[in-house]
Amino acid sequence: MKQYNILFLCTHNSARSVLGEALASTHPSRKFVGYSAGSTPGTSVNPFAKELALKMGYDESKLRSKNWDEYGLPDAPVMDFIITVCDNAAGEQCPYWPGKPATAHWGFPDPSQVIGSDEDKRHAFRDVMVGLKKRIDLLAEMSLDSLDSLSLKEIHGKV
Repeated sequence: MKQYNILFLCTHNSARSVLGEALASTHPSRKFVGYSAGSTPGTSVNPFAKELALKMGYDESKLRSKNWDEYGLPDAPVMDFIITVCDNAAGEQCPYWPGKPATAHWGFPDPSQVIGSDEDKRHAFRDVMVGLKKRIDLLAEMSLDSLDSLSLKEIHGKV
């Protein structure tokens, strides 16, 4: 079975995009390999995102904030899908992506901005994780060989 590469983009690549990477890579369909990056990546992955990714069974050695320029290099994996998960990244000028991947914006509020107890913060991260999982589940059910950007964007409206 063909696996599809999905690159999740968010400005700092420390929370939402990392959750997308982990969810896609651990999806039970085994249809996806998730990647994540940001335009101005942070120095580390948010601890709440890391906690959830590890609970999914995602490899801890892959949890790092990356610059999106890494995926525009000649030896980078070719992406089938590029999904922005924060409004800032959606509005930024992205690099050239080889292979003309389908693109979409699946916006989520930034859980790292939640003020409150650790449990409040965990709840915000879980909400984003559940939202991303629903969209990835819908994507996994689609005929991916003929999927285009418009179809990919429609997934956002179905959840």
